[in-house]
Amino acid sequence: MARPSLPLGTHGEIRYYGSGKRCIARTLYRDYDGVTRQIERWATSKAAAGRALKEALRDRLWVDTAAEISPDTKLQVVAEAWWLEFDESDASPGTKRVYRERLDQQIIPSLGGLRCREVTIGVVQRCLTAVKHNHGPSLTKTVRTVLSNVCKFAARHDAMKLNPVRETATISVKPKKGVAKALAVEEIKQLRALLTYDDRAISRDLLDLVDVMAATGLRIGEALALVWDAIDLEAGTVEVRSTVIRIKGQGLVIKPEPKTDAGYRTLVLPSWCKQLLKARWARSDLSWGELRLVFPSAVATLRDPSNVDHHLKDAFVWAGLPDITSHIFRKTVATLMDKAGLSARAGADQLGHAQVSMTQNTYFGRKVSDTGAADVLEVLNIA
Repeated sequence: MARPSLPLGTHGEIRYYGSGKRCIARTLYRDYDGVTRQIERWATSKAAAGRALKEALRDRLWVDTAAEISPDTKLQVVAEAWWLEFDESDASPGTKRVYRERLDQQIIPSLGGLRCREVTIGVVQRCLTAVKHNHGPSLTKTVRTVLSNVCKFAARHDAMKLNPVRETATISVKPKKGVAKALAVEEIKQLRALLTYDDRAISRDLLDLVDVMAATGLRIGEALALVWDAIDLEAGTVEVRSTVIRIKGQGLVIKPEPKTDAGYRTLVLPSWCKQLLKARWARSDLSWGELRLVFPSAVATLRDPSNVDHHLKDAFVWAGLPDITSHIFRKTVATLMDKAGLSARAGADQLGHAQVSMTQNTYFGRKVSDTGAADVLEVLNIA
């Protein structure tokens, strides 16, 4: 009766030959293609030859002539292979940009030279701890997500037995303390009035932009992506359907969808904003560019949201409000709607949030509530 075949990925008895300065350790190993092959290693002693052979057998477990990734592949190579796959996904350009930055700035410099078999839970934990110390928990959380995707990719190719990132400590980002900061009606009016005296804000075409953001709660990228075709000046409505982003290698582009699916929305404009846009339309001409942008650059091209955000910050500092950002308009719109008794659902629809909880927790200012407790607790009066 024929001797049974070795199971795939296993070896037979190790035998030793020779002596002195050349000792050979030899065995039969059945590869994953089903072929049994003789494997041998030599060294100056029997023990050393045995260790060398066992290491070769361990490594051979992962040998696959069709695979490009193995436990001996460096993590940088795996990361780039994962990136080629991820870059073809339907993730947003903004997400791709952030993930690429985390690869280039944290993951590859810290771990790229390690082989997959060397990327242990402890190694990953120490890396994440260092990133958190240098850059804070928010960025570290993104690094952990990207690194987990890379290691998951390696595990799918049998280059890692498990995803070591999953076993590291979770990273919590504490929410900012305090209520949502919003400006009062008089503060918004005063800010808009002050900016009319700011020559730099006027030359940067910020006044109308501030008014539209205050009238709608649009994100800065959404406002800069507005085209005249999206505005119905007679009905007084604006359709939010895109945002301006920067893509590496392409520059500024209009992303043909807002930040989220819920970002698609048509908003009714207050009458004063409707009149402002009518006046702006009357001043526009063909020199405003083929894109027909409502807020183009001086040369009729897209404006960079990051640059405009810095310009707005300059204007706020000039107006004596150094602690606010362009997001103040979204918070103010939401808080005014809340104070007027409009629902959180209406606020989410106005701001383009998919989750009502996002509007409530992040954008609605906390009101002083008469819970009825004051009347009940009058019984404790000892006067």
